[in-house]
Amino acid sequence: MQFDDQLLRYFGTADLGTLSPDGLAAGIERMRVDLGMETARERRFALWALLFMLGAAPDLDVAFESEEDRNSARDLMEMMERTAGE
Repeated sequence: MQFDDQLLRYFGTADLGTLSPDGLAAGIERMRVDLGMETARERRFALWALLFMLGAAPDLDVAFESEEDRNSARDLMEMMERTAGE
């Protein structure tokens, strides 16, 4: 899963700064639908991570069945918080 490919798939552009609020919301909605239907753990995590970066990720207990996946998501959240503080 390439980052730019996912942006193009869901938003039609790799530059999110060019999107209207409606375009951003529509792409996020498509991602959330795909997250709900995705069964592959790796793809599911990647979709959740992108949604998290966009401020639209569902709660961990909704997004992930396994505690291992929830812990990985928490690790990502903590890492992002540390880098935001630098």
